[in-house]
Amino acid sequence: MNGNYLEDNTHKRRLTYLLLVVAPLAFIFVSLFLGRYPVSISDVIYILWCKISGTPCSLPEICQTIVWDIRLPRAILGAMVGGCLAVSGAAFQGIFRNPLVNSGILGVSSGAGFGAALAIILFNATAPTYIFAFAFGILAVVLSYLIAQVYNATPTIMLVLGGVIVSSVFSALISLTKYVADPMDQLPAIVFWLMGSLASARYQDISIAGIPMLIGISGLLAIRWRINVMSMGDKEAQSLGINPVINKGIVIACATLATAGAVCVSGIIGWVGLVMPHIGRMLVGNDNRILIPTSLSLGACFLILVDNLGRMLTGSEIPLGILTALVGAPFFVYLLKITKGGGW
Repeated sequence: MNGNYLEDNTHKRRLTYLLLVVAPLAFIFVSLFLGRYPVSISDVIYILWCKISGTPCSLPEICQTIVWDIRLPRAILGAMVGGCLAVSGAAFQGIFRNPLVNSGILGVSSGAGFGAALAIILFNATAPTYIFAFAFGILAVVLSYLIAQVYNATPTIMLVLGGVIVSSVFSALISLTKYVADPMDQLPAIVFWLMGSLASARYQDISIAGIPMLIGISGLLAIRWRINVMSMGDKEAQSLGINPVINKGIVIACATLATAGAVCVSGIIGWVGLVMPHIGRMLVGNDNRILIPTSLSLGACFLILVDNLGRMLTGSEIPLGILTALVGAPFFVYLLKITKGGGW
């Protein structure tokens, strides 16, 4: 009987992992024929087959461009960004033992926002914007971590307070860049970037930002069992042979790489790192060994869905940050109600 139970449990886990992989792929495929320019499912399949196999395609060039060069990289990048934000949020919630933590808790989003705004003012070009956003996002987390070292340790409260301080400083600097920016050209570009969008997604963005995102996600997936131990508290982790300071640093580094890579190509997209991990817990529980990949899949599916809604609801695209806030804010109120403002 025990053997049958273990066999059934293994079968269910394999089925769960398969579903977590298939779901984002299905969302990506569906997004290829959704939009104001109609493309049938059969045409999408035919275009994909022609591009992958290298055979000539008889469909109009504009149809091929829309599916292969516009919608596909946008859907892939949306899946990567959503997955990174969600999995980073789940990791931070685990090590900080707080359900109200998100992927930007240590200031990476505000730091990246300032870096992008500064690059727009100085260069007004895509490549420097990506570089500055990524670099300042990393810098913000490093500063938060250094502030937490005041007492020669990295207690949770000091890390969070450090993130609040750094976020406040970079938010002020973002306001300063808006104030000095050219209102005819630079200011609209800064505002649009800060609201979050995948409208300019290209394969080049995937190849550049995909490196830190994949490194960060791979690291979190590899050490997700340690997040279970650290979520029990520092003393319990030490008693089980886990160094909480070193392992928190590893988790923070991986989550920061993933988040900074995502934010530098998509802008600031809120609520994904808060909402998706909680939906994952409702589905699979608190075990980070399955919660981390579940959050990854849910975040990917959610952002693809929101992006499709943003480009289909109106004649002009709605920024992703607006739509995710409309979903996340009511959920946050519900979260405050069930937690009563307390910890985990």
